[in-house]
Amino acid sequence: MAEYSILIVEDERTLRRLLEYRLGKEYNVRTAENGIEALELLSEEVPDLIISDVMMPKMDGFALQAAVQERQDTKATPFIFLTAKVDEDSRKKGQMTGVDDYITKPFDIDQLISRVNRLIERTKVFQTQLDEKIGQDFSQKLTPKTMPSVSGYTTHVHNVPKGHGGGDIFDWTETRPGTYFITIGDVMGKGLQAKFYAFSFYGYIRSTIHTMLGATDSPAELVAGVNKALVNDTTMEDTFASLLLIRWEPERNTITYANAGHCRPILVSERGAEVITYSDIVLGLTPDAEFKDTSIVMKPGTALVAYTDGVTEQVTKSDVLLGEEGVVDVIQKAYGHADPLDAMATGILDVSKQQEFSDDVLIFWLQRLTAIDRQTPRWFSPFRDVAKGS
Repeated sequence: MAEYSILIVEDERTLRRLLEYRLGKEYNVRTAENGIEALELLSEEVPDLIISDVMMPKMDGFALQAAVQERQDTKATPFIFLTAKVDEDSRKKGQMTGVDDYITKPFDIDQLISRVNRLIERTKVFQTQLDEKIGQDFSQKLTPKTMPSVSGYTTHVHNVPKGHGGGDIFDWTETRPGTYFITIGDVMGKGLQAKFYAFSFYGYIRSTIHTMLGATDSPAELVAGVNKALVNDTTMEDTFASLLLIRWEPERNTITYANAGHCRPILVSERGAEVITYSDIVLGLTPDAEFKDTSIVMKPGTALVAYTDGVTEQVTKSDVLLGEEGVVDVIQKAYGHADPLDAMATGILDVSKQQEFSDDVLIFWLQRLTAIDRQTPRWFSPFRDVAKGS
């Protein structure tokens, strides 16, 4: 199915059918006999380009183009005039109204197709640049600029959006002195739409935590509150998300978390790595979903590693997904490096089919230091945003 659509407005039946046939080989084409019919079609779906005759019954091309310019959803749509009028006044009038091209009849159909392709390509480049700019802006807003600085612990974050990104979320907040809530989530979907939903979802999480903290600090109950708000909001209908909500209490050396269908976190130490197996259903399925708190004591040298599915879904040289087992292997090899996330990224790409990540990648590494670690200086690569506790 063609990616881009064109609306042809032409009262001459033979020419209209010819244009529909030739352009229909590359684009989704709809046709109208006059401006009034064209406006009705515009109300149903906005095309990527409009080709219109000038002289037509009921509503001519100039009136149609003026109506297109008045609508917010079509104001930027490229517009080509086809006309038998060769006088300079008509051409100037078309140019003054913002027409992108002005082709005089009779014309070479291949020349018209070439101009159409050029305008569509310009639209494609502009839209890609706009999407990437908006996506980058959202990615920056969805990622904190700093990390907690906590004696005896070190934190590392690797967040690399792919293109204009998807729905990965990372956030932290200190709810009371010495208690931190860390949020890692993924709104299902790709591209800019997922990023918009991720931004809304991010708002749900923050508002729910701040609203409910007076009554509970249970990650499971907070996740249930986020889920209920998500399900009951009609603007987020059919939006599903995974969420890992962690309560970190460094003075007690404990982590308590609730996992709503997110990639299962991994504990790693010098003794090896293990997957924390418990996980509940994703958010957005049912308002009455229940979630469970799981607590872990962080022993010296132990690290908790959480990540999004861009890591597990990386395709390896064997044409299979890296998967959870592959992630465990990479984490074990990265453990002990001064910069474990740089080592992880290198390890993943070493076994990947392509030497770049194919999707958004977000990894969080939280490690309790040993007495020796505290005396050993660490360096950090500019590969990703990193904050380190003292």
